[in-house]
Amino acid sequence: MSRAFYGEVVAPLVPGVPHSAALIGPGSEVLAFDTARSADHDWGPRVLLFVAAEAVAEVEAKVTAALPERFQGFATVFDYHGRERPGVTVACLGPWLVEQLGFDPRSGVTLLDWLSAPWQRLAEVTRGEVFHDGLPGGGLEAARAALRWYPEDVWRYVLACQWRRIAQEEPFPGRCGEVGDELGSAVVGARLAREVMRLALLLRRRYPPYAKWLGSALARMPGSVELGESLGAVMAARSWRERQEGLSAAYGRVAALQNRVALADRLDERVRGFYDRPFEVIGGDRFAEALLASVADPAIRGLPVAGCVDQLADSTDLLTAPGRARVMTAAVLGLGA
Repeated sequence: MSRAFYGEVVAPLVPGVPHSAALIGPGSEVLAFDTARSADHDWGPRVLLFVAAEAVAEVEAKVTAALPERFQGFATVFDYHGRERPGVTVACLGPWLVEQLGFDPRSGVTLLDWLSAPWQRLAEVTRGEVFHDGLPGGGLEAARAALRWYPEDVWRYVLACQWRRIAQEEPFPGRCGEVGDELGSAVVGARLAREVMRLALLLRRRYPPYAKWLGSALARMPGSVELGESLGAVMAARSWRERQEGLSAAYGRVAALQNRVALADRLDERVRGFYDRPFEVIGGDRFAEALLASVADPAIRGLPVAGCVDQLADSTDLLTAPGRARVMTAAVLGLGA
């Protein structure tokens, strides 16, 4: 619908105006997760129209004045994030990218840029569809291409930090259960299931979406059926031993996936005992250390094994504010803001 909205309505209103047009940024339809339910709020024919900074006000006024009331049965002016507004957003590309990410990738992407940009925002900019890219001097597709995926050493670092998150808690479902705390065991098991899901997506070169769409994203990943079944068993388990069995199977699958990706030395994919205690673990730190050992960039090798902004915090108020995310990431990792 948005593609047709641009082609039939918006494009004819800006003849001769250099511009790019797309459906990117926030919105479940951008990541193809929308359903009929999505149309009950913040939903309608939408297009982002990027023009030169000096043309924004004029183009916005012209387009807004000429929009039809409805397109394909939907209002072209509707409530979007609490404000009644047209479905066409007119902006200058550079400031829009800085607002979404905290930086403009067309000027190059620094280590801090990569690590402070939330996965959801990276997905929103690199997914969706570009209908037209006519901006001179490096347009929208250039920005998206720069962010398509992490450079290999940054990727290794983020994966290592994801394995570290697993290593920090992997014996706890058993330990909680051993003392009769099945609720605590279930909570930790769910946390570990989330970390495994994120790890699997990262290994497949996919930015993990935020919580609402994490399971949907995993289900669409090739070869994810068995992993999903193992994690489903974790969530359905009524005892810590059943929970451990599901987690062990899931760990083995992501360990095998890492070996196939071949970013580090091949490691034993089997779970093992946690010292002399009756708990099965994969030994997440083994995989983290192997990945870090394969990093060539000394700046990345010198970082604390803490991770990118999504691995440092899960506050929505932080992750939706690029400036805050950038300052926090810089402070934790010791990188210049």
